[in-house]
Amino acid sequence: MTTPEIQVSRLPDADMQAAPAALARAAQRAREIAIRTGTPLIVSVNGKVVEISPAELMREAALNRKP
Repeated sequence: MTTPEIQVSRLPDADMQAAPAALARAAQRAREIAIRTGTPLIVSVNGKVVEISPAELMREAALNRKP
C-alpha cells in the first residue's frame, strides 16, 4: 500500500481546504499506532475490507522512509 497523493479541496472554506491534509495525518497516525501496538490496520481497498498486518505496515514504512 502506498501513500496516496493529498488532494486539495476546491471548496472556498478554509476548513475544507485543510481537511485532506488532516485526514492524511490521521491515517499516518493510525498506521503508527497499529505498528506500536502490534494490531492489524483495517482499511477499505476498492470497496473491500482488508486487514494489513503490523509486519506489512513496517515494511511499507521502511520503503517510504526518505534517506
